[in-house]
Amino acid sequence: MASHSATIHEGGRMVVPADLLRELGLQDGDTVVIEMIEGMLRSRSRDAVITEIQALARGFVPEGVSVVEELIAERRAEVARE
Repeated sequence: MASHSATIHEGGRMVVPADLLRELGLQDGDTVVIEMIEGMLRSRSRDAVITEIQALARGFVPEGVSVVEELIAERRAEVARE
């Protein structure tokens, strides 16, 4: 793991070195999620966070079940009851 340094600028802005951004696959305008963990800042792309959440949610859905299809069926049933 390589170590880098950055300077905190006025207003709390910090410039992340370009090589780190490239390594993370980030570009100008991308959204990142920043967390404080045990006194350290952890930064991840929004896409990486979404992928992690999707993987966690998959663990609660039985194999062969489509959550989307279940939701559509529920909505259709609600409409039919109205």
